[in-house]
Amino acid sequence: MRKHVLKFTEPAKDWNEALPIGNGRLGAMVYGTLQKEHFQLNEDSVWYGGYRDRNNPDALKNLPRIRELICSGQIHKAEQLMVAALSGVPQGMRPYQPLGDLFLNFADHADTKVSHYSRQLDLENAVHTVTYEIGGYAYRRETFATNADNLCVIRLTTENPEGMSFTTLLNRGKFYDSIRKVDCSSELTQEKSGTENVKVNGIYMSGNLGKGGMDFGAMIKIRIKDGTCQLIGEQIIVSGSTDVIIYLDGTTTFRTDQLYEHLSRNINQAMNLEYEVLMQRHIADYQKLYNRVTLNTNELCELYFDYGRYLLISCSREGCLPANLQGLWNKDMAPSWDSKYTININTEMNYWPAEICNLSECHMPLFDLVKRMVPNGRVTAQKMYGCRGFVAHHNTDIWGDTAVQDWWVPGSYWVMGAAWLCTHIYLHYEYTKDVAFLQEFYPIMKEAATFFMDFLIEDQGYLKTCPSVSPENTYILPSGEYGANSIGVTMDNQILRDLFTDCIAAAEELQKSSEEITAYKNVLARIAPTRIGKYGQIMEWDEDYEEKDMGHRHISQLYGLHPSNQISMDETPELAEAARVTLERRLSHGGGHTGWSRAWIINDYAKLGDGNEALKHLKLLFEKSTLPNLLDNHPPFQIDGNFGATAAIALMLVQSTSQRVLILPALPDEWKDGSVMGLCLRGGATIDIVWENHKLTHFTIHAKMDYETTARYKEKTYMIALKKGESKEVNYV
Repeated sequence: MRKHVLKFTEPAKDWNEALPIGNGRLGAMVYGTLQKEHFQLNEDSVWYGGYRDRNNPDALKNLPRIRELICSGQIHKAEQLMVAALSGVPQGMRPYQPLGDLFLNFADHADTKVSHYSRQLDLENAVHTVTYEIGGYAYRRETFATNADNLCVIRLTTENPEGMSFTTLLNRGKFYDSIRKVDCSSELTQEKSGTENVKVNGIYMSGNLGKGGMDFGAMIKIRIKDGTCQLIGEQIIVSGSTDVIIYLDGTTTFRTDQLYEHLSRNINQAMNLEYEVLMQRHIADYQKLYNRVTLNTNELCELYFDYGRYLLISCSREGCLPANLQGLWNKDMAPSWDSKYTININTEMNYWPAEICNLSECHMPLFDLVKRMVPNGRVTAQKMYGCRGFVAHHNTDIWGDTAVQDWWVPGSYWVMGAAWLCTHIYLHYEYTKDVAFLQEFYPIMKEAATFFMDFLIEDQGYLKTCPSVSPENTYILPSGEYGANSIGVTMDNQILRDLFTDCIAAAEELQKSSEEITAYKNVLARIAPTRIGKYGQIMEWDEDYEEKDMGHRHISQLYGLHPSNQISMDETPELAEAARVTLERRLSHGGGHTGWSRAWIINDYAKLGDGNEALKHLKLLFEKSTLPNLLDNHPPFQIDGNFGATAAIALMLVQSTSQRVLILPALPDEWKDGSVMGLCLRGGATIDIVWENHKLTHFTIHAKMDYETTARYKEKTYMIALKKGESKEVNYV
């Protein structure tokens, strides 16, 4: 098997060429620059400001009028009132921000001839390395963010007997309040000459994240093997050392009120371990997740697939916050879209690879956030809509804010955020069969469903959302005017169908009352079906409107194809063909022009069983929407495209529901020979698949619990029944 490494022969010129490391909570973009090495730092709880109740106090009393206007076709009047009455006050949530920057300034590297430069990110070990030579002497920098010991570690070594010399600068632009020396007195040594030689030195930066916000702190400690290390002002000055280790940590009062003590204690614990032990502990912890899946096929696709898994492990570990719009890595104090959790596709897409790629643990931070949203969502449901249960709109933040974000008519007034997130709860259960998890989170699913039991209105024999919007898209009214909000759009119906289907299944599994289950079934039976429009496409709105932007980046009406399984080649062939028409129409007008949108399209073609078309769009993602460091480009950088495409590669090789498994459902012609090991199946199993000359040779299913399914490859089906711990290999003849 190939060992996947991102390799470069020159330092990063900018952030888009730097390489990411992370332990789920703490991360850095490493530039690998010579004279002034740069580590741009992030910690997942560094968000500006605190929680505010932004729910519009005028929403509830204006809701009947808004609905009346929408139902009577007076869309512009309705939307004008929505902006005034439904928008959050204030309109915006809080932004995610950087922790700071660490610079290492090498004065002795100025105007020197450097040779054999290399920087690389080893995906197998999650270690960033820079190597180069000056004057015939080798220099090496190793950097990793360890989850096992919960900090970042940087080691610098050289074969130059005179050692290396550099100064440090830890700052946060102008956005920090103090910086001071760290007390390392217990770690000082005395040279025989009596001159104090500081072998360990450190510095601590701290500040506040705005009125009502948290305090933050960042700390580095430096240990040297030889030479000298002293602190003058806010710089640590290292001179003539051949071996330097930098320990770095940072956090906020989101996690602890004793910032200085917490960081110092954590770093000291790491310093008590030999560097090699720290490295071994880091690699072992990381590889427990990373080594579960191996893919052997086209090399670039393998690299991208493994990079996606690396990124998810690096930015979403248990006990951490979930991956935001940029995962963990953000350089801006005012980032695009605040680098929040955009829950009308982007956050959900971040977690599409979690279950199928055998990283269920990495899914857990999302559920912790949903749990934090519930109390706020109850307030929003009651204040804005007079409903029970909980609701969220198209964004949330570290505090689980659920009020409307922005004054944006095509996107803001969308009530499906909590519902979509709750489908991930049952998805996790389908893959893991973790009953304790389902017992814990079923009440949250129930509250999301309860909201809609109160919120939905009757129209033409169906229960529908109102107001309702197909995220971020706009239609053309018969008058020629534009509108965005309406009643019962297709995506709403599809999400509700999944939510209530999941609630029924969960309630039956947990043996809830028949009355509870019947209530879900009554709503499910009255949700409008997905319909085919005049062009043979999946209708996006309740009326078969023309689109204002026919190449729009969102393909929300295809939620039923992916991430849902409501539309499939085998169960609903007419809808599947209409989904294909929908994709072709979007693409013929410039669709897929953002990275995450292209990733969604790849998943859709995988679900349609068209491997060649899926691979075509994967290549277009590489060509048009991928930065030099392989991160996804919206533009600007968003991580969702990385994760969406990673999931799509897996779906090209295997797809599962609780009833059946499809083997190699979308294998491209170019992937002539290959194998994949360790992908997960719904129902609690993993699968290994090997193919040669475009044909399956064999597959093996490993049951993590009692498991039954029907596996299908082309026209051949296999009945699989296994007890927990059993495996079955099937040879294709």
